[in-house]
Amino acid sequence: MTDIARRDSAPGTILVIEDDETNLYILSSWLKRVGHTVIGAADGAQGLALLAETGTPLPDAAVIDVQLPDMTGFEVCERVKAEARTTALPVIHVSAVAISTDDHTEGLRRGADAYLNQPIDPDEFLATVTAALRYARARRRAERLALRLTTLNRATLDVYRAIGFHSFAASATRGAADLLSCPAAAIFLSPRGQAVHSFAAGPGSVPRSMPAGPELLAQLASYTLGSGTGAEVRLMPGTQWRALLPLDPLEGDVALVVARTKLNRPPICIAVPAHAVGGTDERELLQQLANACALALEALRTYNEEHTLALALQRTFLPDRLPSVPGTALAVRYRPASDHAEIGGDFYEALETPNGLLLAVGDVAGHSLVAATVMGEIRHALRAYALEGHAPHRILERLDVLLGHTRPGLTVTLCLVLVDPNGRRVHVSNAGHIPPLLLAPDGHAAYLQQHGPLLGLALPHPAPSVYDVVPGARLLLITDGLVEVRGQDLDDSLASFRAATASGPRELEALCDELLRTFGEDKEDDIALLAVQLTPNS
Repeated sequence: MTDIARRDSAPGTILVIEDDETNLYILSSWLKRVGHTVIGAADGAQGLALLAETGTPLPDAAVIDVQLPDMTGFEVCERVKAEARTTALPVIHVSAVAISTDDHTEGLRRGADAYLNQPIDPDEFLATVTAALRYARARRRAERLALRLTTLNRATLDVYRAIGFHSFAASATRGAADLLSCPAAAIFLSPRGQAVHSFAAGPGSVPRSMPAGPELLAQLASYTLGSGTGAEVRLMPGTQWRALLPLDPLEGDVALVVARTKLNRPPICIAVPAHAVGGTDERELLQQLANACALALEALRTYNEEHTLALALQRTFLPDRLPSVPGTALAVRYRPASDHAEIGGDFYEALETPNGLLLAVGDVAGHSLVAATVMGEIRHALRAYALEGHAPHRILERLDVLLGHTRPGLTVTLCLVLVDPNGRRVHVSNAGHIPPLLLAPDGHAAYLQQHGPLLGLALPHPAPSVYDVVPGARLLLITDGLVEVRGQDLDDSLASFRAATASGPRELEALCDELLRTFGEDKEDDIALLAVQLTPNS
């Protein structure tokens, strides 16, 4: 007999509802002789009252006489099966009077699980009770397993759709607590190399995290999985667990599962009280959850590594310094999109040319490594054409031709501003980009609205618009990541940005910081902000 079959057939607590004291004594004696605990009731009302006591555990089965003084056993059974709390309670009818086929049919139709005529053979009676217990326990175990599989599925989805490590750690720890209906602890190594110890007090509770020692994961892995892959569960004495994690609230011995998906990668560890893993079902569920967490964290770690590498590559495409040009002050802010977004193609440039200081801010369509690569190609070509002395609109024309040959179908927005060497005028050529914002010394702010077609459409670009500037004027060039808000009209966002710049700090660096704080938090797109203060030479 397997362990599960042995547990399903084990003695339990039996409620016997029988008004005849002799019969009650005989049935109780047989049940007690094989290890059952017996609760007796003299009539239907008393038996139903015992079952209604919510503070006491339910019996494992009920033996009910059909002929009771206050109601029939059929009625008692119907009322037992009608209550959500007792609907799964096995009921065995016994009777010395109602022994016909019709009586049996009526009893079974109204909810009984078995029907025995008196006088009853003791072995048949005990075997019937055991069979009823075995069936009810197997059904309860199957129902519990189905609920836990649903919980496992939900927990798996939560860890896979977690955005960022802290969200993952909370989902994994909460998932373990919900899965086994107990407190749970977990230890992970974050993508940045920090060991984190997470704890949930029980199902539905909010996990809390704290730093852990860097050697802890290796110590836990050596106790179970070693350097291998897969998922292993072992019981760890409570004294040993608390020696490793003195602040962990888990009490008593723990069931520890350690999982690793690839060799030479950090494992994940989940621990629950040992009593929560009572059998093979719980052990396998815990292993499956640990495997899912290990795979999800490995994907998160791989993505983080790739994203960090892509961002480093993206930054190599941007200027490493700004030029120092007499009569001007320059400031720049560049912020990649949030950690969970793909890299984009926003870029900026500030370059001394034979015609003056050329400022550029652009955006390659899309978010990908391709967009970042095209951004680097466009910026380098822009520098080459500008140093040849071409006017802004001629630069746009050449870039358009280049883009059509090398990246057909891709579009780029680009705004060029050429500042005259004497600082008295600016020439603006704009290929579908957000217009530059001119701030006069008196606080007046206005967008320079000159526009042309996007790069990549092979359309002619108009000659630049020329604007006179006064000493102390400031000019801001931005990408849409700074001002674009989902669900909000861009014109409204630009109006808010213009108002904020007009009332913002006068000093250029302080103004850039203020604008980034006000408009640049939690954005899903890259942000580029290039600012210049013009102090024309006398």
